[in-house]
Amino acid sequence: MKSISRRTFNTLVASSLVGGTAATGESKPRRRPEKRPNVLFIAMDDMNTCLGCYGHPIVKSPNIDRLAAQGVRFELACCQYPLCNPSRTSLLTGLRAETTRIMDNNTSARSVMPDMLTLPQHFRANGYHTATVGKIFHGKFPDPTSWEEQLPLVPRDWQKQRHFVPRESSGEPPPTEEGDRIVWQMTDSPDFAEPDGAAALSAAEFLRREYEKPFFLAVGIHKPHMPYVAPKKYFDLYEVGAIPPPSTPEGDLDDIPPVALTPHREGDPKSDQQFRETIRAYYACMSFADAQVGVVLEAMHQSGHDDDTIVVFWSDHGFHLGEHGGLWRKTTLFEEVSRAPFIISAPHDGFARGVCPHPVEFIDIFPTLVEWCGLPAPGKLQGRSLVPALRNPDAPIREGAITVVRHTDTLGRSVRTRRWRYTEWGGPDVAELYDHQTDPREYRNLAKDPGHAATIAHLQGLLRAG
Repeated sequence: MKSISRRTFNTLVASSLVGGTAATGESKPRRRPEKRPNVLFIAMDDMNTCLGCYGHPIVKSPNIDRLAAQGVRFELACCQYPLCNPSRTSLLTGLRAETTRIMDNNTSARSVMPDMLTLPQHFRANGYHTATVGKIFHGKFPDPTSWEEQLPLVPRDWQKQRHFVPRESSGEPPPTEEGDRIVWQMTDSPDFAEPDGAAALSAAEFLRREYEKPFFLAVGIHKPHMPYVAPKKYFDLYEVGAIPPPSTPEGDLDDIPPVALTPHREGDPKSDQQFRETIRAYYACMSFADAQVGVVLEAMHQSGHDDDTIVVFWSDHGFHLGEHGGLWRKTTLFEEVSRAPFIISAPHDGFARGVCPHPVEFIDIFPTLVEWCGLPAPGKLQGRSLVPALRNPDAPIREGAITVVRHTDTLGRSVRTRRWRYTEWGGPDVAELYDHQTDPREYRNLAKDPGHAATIAHLQGLLRAG
């Protein structure tokens, strides 16, 4: 079947949006002398794969689903480290966390690697106009060297309106009960009065400009990161009683090494009702974030950049919603956290649409964009280009994807293949093995089963090679 352009696809397909706008109108083509593609780089924070396009039966994510339908969705995309600063540093430098040595949220990458080359910095050095709004690097370390322009959170079009103040910048924290660690709140605010809504409008304003050279626009959406704050209409999409609480089968924790369960927290939801309300709040923030993605994608469409812009959508890591006896947040090596949503949509006759079933890593994004946009390849990148998968989603890139995390003085290292997850904590003596063919929720640790010795030896080889 002959492929159609992204603009034609957007014109033919209308999605039922929630709070966003459908890309169904005619766009206005804008051509510049430069032929290299633009890059729209959309980053989410703490978003797991509870999305419609990943098969979730409840969460409403029409804009992200639409992007997935017109691009390549990576089924097994794994972050390098399940924490914001380490994950983003690895992705933006194309280097593993063991190479960057960034394994916490308090260390600036430039303090450790003053001469590091970042993805947007490389694009800037090669003639791109790089611009950013929202969270791309970890919030404490925005890395101004990477950007030619840092967009204002409040769009210039709105700055003249004195009443327009993003809610969370007003200095009024959402209410919480004493002892609670997970905070959620419904607001009566319109989308644009929330920080992510303001960021989306600022990005939309940027996309409506005229350009003489290609741009690299990075848009960081903070939700569904805690606190779970979103307009009430997104909470109204979900009935609390219809949300199943997380379950842990009897004996699930018996064969899991204690070090793997370090992220347990006191004060997190404990009753079924608290579970349901907290998960509902997370889902509401997912839908709110999805609507902001819709604002940006619609602006790209209406500005005529559909057919000259590659879109990269990713989250820095996944997030636990009470699995394994009450795990919340991140920093584990289980599937719910190490795996995250990842989609690429590119305007090119040779670009395919579909699902890549093979493991990939976020350090693969840097070499992929460099190759697709025709930039010179920098040295020392540790990822692999995904361009073969963009032309044929079934093209294998790597056999296993590796994620690491440090708990106190122990480094955990995990490799995920299409069938298996194998994890070591400080070495092979403390290990986990899960068969995703029969145990997709990772409830039964097979690491001590002698019948799997050959499988473990093979996976250990992949882990060492990584």
